[in-house]
Amino acid sequence: MTHRTLVRALLTSAVLAAGVMLAGCDSDQISLAQNAKANQPVPPKLVAAMVEKDMDMQSPILVRLFKQEAELEVWKQTRSGQFALLKTYPICRWSGDLGPKVREGDRQAPEGFYSINPSQMNPQSAYYLSFNTGYPNAFDKSLGRTGSELMVHGDCSSRGCYAMTDEQIAEIYSLGRESFFGGQKAFQFQAYPFRMTAVNMAKHRNNPNMPFWKMIKQGNDHFEVTKQEPKVDFCEKKYVFDAAKPADAVRDPVFNASAKCPAYVIPEEIASAVREKEQRDDAEMAKLAAKGTPVARLNSGIDGGMNAIFASKIPEGNTGLSEGGDSQALASMSLARAPGTIPGTVNPPRPNLAVQQEEPVVATSSTPPASTRVASANASDKSEGFFSSFARKVGIGGTADASKTATPTQAPAAAAPAKPKVAEAKPQSVVRVAPKAEPKQAAKPAPKPAVTNTAAATTPAATSSASTQLAGSAPVVQTNSFDTRFSAVK
Repeated sequence: MTHRTLVRALLTSAVLAAGVMLAGCDSDQISLAQNAKANQPVPPKLVAAMVEKDMDMQSPILVRLFKQEAELEVWKQTRSGQFALLKTYPICRWSGDLGPKVREGDRQAPEGFYSINPSQMNPQSAYYLSFNTGYPNAFDKSLGRTGSELMVHGDCSSRGCYAMTDEQIAEIYSLGRESFFGGQKAFQFQAYPFRMTAVNMAKHRNNPNMPFWKMIKQGNDHFEVTKQEPKVDFCEKKYVFDAAKPADAVRDPVFNASAKCPAYVIPEEIASAVREKEQRDDAEMAKLAAKGTPVARLNSGIDGGMNAIFASKIPEGNTGLSEGGDSQALASMSLARAPGTIPGTVNPPRPNLAVQQEEPVVATSSTPPASTRVASANASDKSEGFFSSFARKVGIGGTADASKTATPTQAPAAAAPAKPKVAEAKPQSVVRVAPKAEPKQAAKPAPKPAVTNTAAATTPAATSSASTQLAGSAPVVQTNSFDTRFSAVK
């Protein structure tokens, strides 16, 4: 019985993919099925897991992601109507710091709730396969946050994205494709700084992003207690989850991220369950804080993180801001098989030693020691291609000025596609008013001398005592550099 079910599911997937290619009238579906990479079948082992968990091949999916744990989860709807965890994927690389993305070029990977429709699936990505997260959503825009082309993709290389191995993104892409073939209009993408547990919230209680994190934790709690995709709306520059019209209302409430919230209610069965969970979590957080639970250090110049399973395979590998970075943990994983191919160009997160030697600890713009690698847009950085590396070695082409912080007006010209709409069907929401999340402000660093085109002529720039540049911000990438491949075909 199980064997017949597996074969039938695989055949159905192949027939649907072929049918879409011949249809010629639905651009969204055509974009999902126009090349071999995008048409790879769901692996038999994963199909078997669906059968075991009472899931249909084409039932809806939901994706959750956690930076600190460096894990991405794919949840799938069972025949009971609730979502259950199908598979957890270790993240090969993510960039920036814990916290939301604020502006173009800050290297931050987004946090929050986003909606992925078929037009956001990119079968011709320069990073094997990808899907656009949909950042910025209406909430981000209401705060004036900027950024574009923030993806989940392959190639294990990140500058503001979430990077998987090619094998992993092929599998995730196939699950999204099948859910669209089954009729799902868009799947929800939830991105968090860490798992929203009382322990983690206590550890990060002094982080300036805590008001924002408490707000998106409400959406996490709605999902945790219902195992249903929470409906997301925005008003008064905040998230609202699972809002419904009041009993005496004739029409559904209309939400605007920048306007006053309309009258709405949260269904009592959801509101009461969420309230009980939050009371338990708050009590546990208070207890942990009273016991003196150490506060997590703020980022001291480390750019992003990497799951320990990948860091253990790389010489001098480091998990950065992700968990499991001690040498004993990495050594214990060194013999385990990595979930996919790790490119030779992958660059694990590194601590900025130049930053750590300063008192007090501040982000510095001086050139780090030769043994330290930091995120930059120089031709020698972690994500340079073979040709740009070759050009640099023979003295062809320029080097980006690492002292400049990328801003919307400084960003390299790139043909950006029309931005996908945020989920129009059912935005998800939370019941309580949370403090407003204010975007980070970064002071401009002191001007620095120009960098020459030859690597040998590079000299450290003096560190400005007034420098308050946000850790993890990115320098400008020259438009003639191969590093500008984050474009419309990302």
